[in-house]
Amino acid sequence: MSKQSQAKKPLWTPSPEYAQNSRMAKFLHFINKREKTKFSTYEDLYRWSVSSIDRFWAAIWDFGEIRFSKPYEKVVEDLSVMPGTKWFPGARLNFAENLLRYRDDREALIFRGETSRRYVMTYAELYSTVARLAAALKKMGVRKGDRVAGYVANIPETVAAMLAVTSLGAVWSSCSPDFGWTAARDRFGQIRPKVLFGVDGYFYNGKTFKRLDQLQALVREIDSIEKVVVVPFTDPNPDLSSVPKAVSYKTLLEEETAQEIEFVQTEADHPVYVLYSSGTTAVPKCITHGAVGTLLQHFKELALHTDVSRETSICYFTTCGWMMWNWMASSLMLGARIVLFDGSPFAPGPEVLWKIAEQEKLTVFGTSAKYLASLEEAGLKPKEKFDLSPLKVICSTGSPLSPESFRYVYRDIKSDVQLSSIAGGTDIVSCFMLGNPLLPVYEEEIQCIGLGMKVEALDENGKPVIGERGELVCSAPAPSMPIYFWNDPNMEKYQGAYFMAYPGKWRHGDYIVIARHGGVVMLGRSDATLNPGGVRIGTAEIYNPVGKLPEIADSLVVGQKWNNDERVVLFVKLAEGVTFDEALAKKIKDAIRTNASPRHVPAKIIPVTDIPYTRTGKKVELAVRKILNGEEVTNRSALANPNVLDIYKNIPELKDKA
Repeated sequence: MSKQSQAKKPLWTPSPEYAQNSRMAKFLHFINKREKTKFSTYEDLYRWSVSSIDRFWAAIWDFGEIRFSKPYEKVVEDLSVMPGTKWFPGARLNFAENLLRYRDDREALIFRGETSRRYVMTYAELYSTVARLAAALKKMGVRKGDRVAGYVANIPETVAAMLAVTSLGAVWSSCSPDFGWTAARDRFGQIRPKVLFGVDGYFYNGKTFKRLDQLQALVREIDSIEKVVVVPFTDPNPDLSSVPKAVSYKTLLEEETAQEIEFVQTEADHPVYVLYSSGTTAVPKCITHGAVGTLLQHFKELALHTDVSRETSICYFTTCGWMMWNWMASSLMLGARIVLFDGSPFAPGPEVLWKIAEQEKLTVFGTSAKYLASLEEAGLKPKEKFDLSPLKVICSTGSPLSPESFRYVYRDIKSDVQLSSIAGGTDIVSCFMLGNPLLPVYEEEIQCIGLGMKVEALDENGKPVIGERGELVCSAPAPSMPIYFWNDPNMEKYQGAYFMAYPGKWRHGDYIVIARHGGVVMLGRSDATLNPGGVRIGTAEIYNPVGKLPEIADSLVVGQKWNNDERVVLFVKLAEGVTFDEALAKKIKDAIRTNASPRHVPAKIIPVTDIPYTRTGKKVELAVRKILNGEEVTNRSALANPNVLDIYKNIPELKDKA
């Protein structure tokens, strides 16, 4: 981190009008009146939010006008218990009912994709669609607590399906259709869905990819699936005869006449979403999120930190397998206009999303750090080609935003915009650090720690530090922390994922620096999870297809810092008598692409003579990653074959510019 940000010149400072008219400012006034306080700054408000956690979240409940059928008995049972804190016990509510507050003729969902097709769904049409879908699902036997999976594109039908599922008190879980069926099975197979929604195919980079064969495989592999609802996307009338238990989404809607939704009331901590970890050492963990935690956290982040309202047009470039999709969908509770994009952001050229931003008059645009870096590399200067005057906020997440990208945004996209670098993730289906309409933007920094999130940076001795690198921990419970992991009855996987390093504190797996004024610099992952282009990838999803190739005796995959991002490097130990050549490299890449996704394909494949292991038989990814990134490996004693690490030093192929 550069010197104290107080000495820096801000890249952007909110005008008095911008700050005063924000909902964050309105919330500050709301708290002053409610609590009889005299807070004048965000710092005042933040300190109170983490010192009076129960009162803060009660205020968010009231300010957000959460809809419920039975009030809560208390805000939180025991803040000293983490994990396992119980939030808003006694309350009864429905997640979808809170998202479907508006039922008028204003636009709710607008779809834009690679084809010329554009279509709109109003709030009234969305409510009607959800009513009919919910009735159809109910006839299929979907009940409270059942799981429904989505192998789906980022289209309005997917949002409607999620709302129909959660309106019944059932649980929604989705991934994008560019995942191979084995990767989807590794996720959905664990939660045993009763119904599977799936698209017939998808478009990407000017090509059409059919997916009925993948749906067929999923039905064959997951015996809990009783019905497959196929959403026509690439073909208006796909032939479903090859997919067992299939019914057309269009037919389902045509046969239903329900006009009202019977919102099933659930407990506050009833599950609504299952998201998935990256699957670093095994199949992905099933991270389960509850109704009230997701609602309150998303309201806080969207309404206060991002200033989303009925006047907002928001688009986040995401897939249905990334938690930013869930985050964006919650904008419905604020009556926003959501623009859904599915496809390549560079087909036919890098200007695609900015053309949409102009045409749809976006006020909030979200993307990844990798996308912004790629735009700059492509030489695109959106401000010279497009009218972006309505744009107020640009969000960036997935990986740390480089100083160069901060400068690029203000130089070549828009000078008067709130650049909100945000960080959190699947684990909390939300953020720890994010933007703020009351604060300036400094190069390299996330504007602030989110309200109610007691984030600290711990040094090597476990002591909180300011202005120095430390491990990101959250030292107090937050309602958006998972309610549990699926199939983890004793919370062993949950404990192991976050609480082993610092008992009683959530360790997130990132290095950060917290500045004295409250800004945060992200320094990247402190664990072995791959993160190319902001997409978290589990090593297990690469090991699985590679391990099936007879030419490969063993393999190791790590991330290498490269050009302000991270690239995936795969090391392969060849079977006896096998020679590494371009044909074998292509075979490896094809296997990974087919069985996982194009995102999993490594940037480099390097043959090596041996793979390092711990004494307990685990591959040593983190040590090799440190070597590739120029860091010292201090704990070789844990390795069964420590001298093997030397072969990973100074590899010529990893010092090139390609």
